[in-house]
Amino acid sequence: MTGVRIKVCGLTRLDDVAVAAAADVDAVGFVLWPGSPRAVTVETAARLAAALPPWTIRVGVFVSTSVDAVAAAVRQSGLGAVQLHGIADPAPYLALAVPIIWSAALREAAPDPTAPPGTTLMVDAYDPRRHGGTGQPVDWTRAAAIARRERLVLAGGLTADNVAAAIASVRPYAVDVSSGVEDAPGIKSAAKLQAFVAAARRSAHEAHP
Repeated sequence: MTGVRIKVCGLTRLDDVAVAAAADVDAVGFVLWPGSPRAVTVETAARLAAALPPWTIRVGVFVSTSVDAVAAAVRQSGLGAVQLHGIADPAPYLALAVPIIWSAALREAAPDPTAPPGTTLMVDAYDPRRHGGTGQPVDWTRAAAIARRERLVLAGGLTADNVAAAIASVRPYAVDVSSGVEDAPGIKSAAKLQAFVAAARRSAHEAHP
């Protein structure tokens, strides 16, 4: 690994898309689940996605959504990857022919998750209702053990103040931030986002000079 990848999730406004693009993040996430305070429509996701540089990965975030509905959103919004929550078996989604990020909660009494074949694993804090964006961190020791055996996206309670420590501890493939760079749900702070990206890149460079 030459450096940690950075994904900013829950973008809802063109202004925030512009900040993420200027920070040259690797990926952005659009939440296409109506139950989220950061939810956008497929049409809005398409408009926001069109404002990004061509090399930035557009990720659609879905919760318990059918394959057909996800496929339609991929076509309409120009999504380059799909992030699945609440899906026990992501195998049918592999037919979409885009990268699949399979999100699993690190629950205290449950065994550590393993990425199903053909997917990349994301670990996040457990919440039965919100499915991410909780601002709660995961157990970094457990996450580090997972990252040693497979490519891992680390989410959950990351901010500019702790992302360097998280990267040093876990050594993830990528980090994912949403609430940690917000002034309010769905309203990103340019200063927080820029500080997060700077801290993540600095830590990744120190870990992999």
